Amino acid sequence: MECVDFATSPKRRDGSSQTPLAHHEICTRAFHAKETFFAVFWPSNKRAVVSGFWSGPGAGISSRFAAANLTHIHQLYETDIPSHESMSARPAFEGPSHDLVRGNILQALMRTPLDPVSNSRVTMEDIYFFQTGMAAIYKTHSYLAKTLEGTTVLFGMAFMDTVKVLQEYGRNFKFFGMGHDGELEDLAKFLEEERTMGRKVQSIWTEIPANPLLVTPDVRKLRLLADEYETLLIIDDTVGSWANIDVMGFADMIVTSLTKSFNGYADVIAGSIILNPLSRANHEIRGIFEANYIPELYVQDAQTIARNSQDYLARTQKLNHNARTLAEYLESCTQSPGSAVSLVYYPTINSSGSYYRQLMRPATEHFKPGFGCLFAVEFEDLAATEAFYDNLNVHKGPHLGAPFTLAFAYTMCAYKSKLDWASKYGLRPTQLRISAGLEDTATLLQDFKVAVAAASRVNGNVGP
Repeated sequence: MECVDFATSPKRRDGSSQTPLAHHEICTRAFHAKETFFAVFWPSNKRAVVSGFWSGPGAGISSRFAAANLTHIHQLYETDIPSHESMSARPAFEGPSHDLVRGNILQALMRTPLDPVSNSRVTMEDIYFFQTGMAAIYKTHSYLAKTLEGTTVLFGMAFMDTVKVLQEYGRNFKFFGMGHDGELEDLAKFLEEERTMGRKVQSIWTEIPANPLLVTPDVRKLRLLADEYETLLIIDDTVGSWANIDVMGFADMIVTSLTKSFNGYADVIAGSIILNPLSRANHEIRGIFEANYIPELYVQDAQTIARNSQDYLARTQKLNHNARTLAEYLESCTQSPGSAVSLVYYPTINSSGSYYRQLMRPATEHFKPGFGCLFAVEFEDLAATEAFYDNLNVHKGPHLGAPFTLAFAYTMCAYKSKLDWASKYGLRPTQLRISAGLEDTATLLQDFKVAVAAASRVNGNVGP
């Protein structure tokens, strides 16, 4: 029904050729092969309207689920739309493998916590799984929108699909896209104005640090504002990652893309929501989840994550080291008059890095928390950006937390038709987002030096 609501919404009218579907043009039916699944039917000429439901919310089926059902396609039959209760009791979507993943998550949460009281209260029952990281955001957002009144606030920039989902599917949306201290003052004024007008603010969402420019907001002040104005604070800690930072003492809910560094091998997609049992709103939030949540992480995906996440700490240590080494090398290039490198964005370099450090877990003999695998680099012009990108001997793509380094022209790919809008929030086409991998550090550094030299030669510079 969510897909039907999306396709028939007046919001699908884009001012040109795209128009919403009429209700009689789209329907949902249930089928069973190995498992029960849903299929949505609509006229083929309306594909562009409907496809947006899967590209943003990420609420489809996984490749493993699809492959498993294809092996039973000869047994396919149509069945009645199952009830919420029956969908919630499917062994392939909630079982021992899922609890293994929960156990690995709890182990990460409990390790050197900043707030031992908050973290020690978290149990397996507080952890909910979704088929993608975006589905974790979309589903949680839709649960809250169904139940709670008020505006959804996004504080600081976030992954492109997060911005779309929070704006597209809620009733009201307010965006503070820079996430710095000045905007905290603006947020406080907005919250006060809404309260004065008798309007609710349902939730404040934020990423730590923000994707792609790695800005970290002052989470302590966000928590104080959330308490004062009785709104939820939901933190996406995917980029910082549980091994490095601990936000449990601040968040009512933590959303994490398990796809990224927790799984770590770029071979499965999943997401999680963790409810904070000490949240003043925990009873209300838990009731909302109990009324709406349906387990949708397939058992084979859970098995893969359970296996891959066993070396999460070791991988994170290497990711942290490689990212910091590369970011600080590129930062050194900005000091050279002959370099095409203009700016580098990373928590050790950004002015907001002090807020990130406040959230870092204590170091131990076996693991020293770091600043994550992601950073961004900006060049003096597009020609230099293209030269660096073309000469950088790493894989290209939008993922992060993988075993291999990835470069991504984030702003150009995400906001090519909205560059003026993106520029208001510091996103420029001369920036590239880099996710460091597990390769040999010296080899990576040499590859980056070659690419910097190529970028610097474009405008007759000699480079560092």
